[in-house]
Amino acid sequence: METLARVLMILGVVIFVVGGVLYLSARLNLPLGRLPGDIHIERENLTCIFPIVTMILVSVILTVVLNLVIRLLNK
Repeated sequence: METLARVLMILGVVIFVVGGVLYLSARLNLPLGRLPGDIHIERENLTCIFPIVTMILVSVILTVVLNLVIRLLNK
């Protein structure tokens, strides 16, 4: 039961941090989702957005951050 509680607390902190980052990116007017290479198709009754470059950028940043955290915790 304690492990479930820890997982839920960590998940809550992660959601809080992601929300804060999204809030700050909106306040700082960062072009997430509008980077060159992101696909945006707009028709009369349809809008499709495929943020390919944004997701690659987020993936690289998260990989670096998580690797640093894991290396610091293993010391």
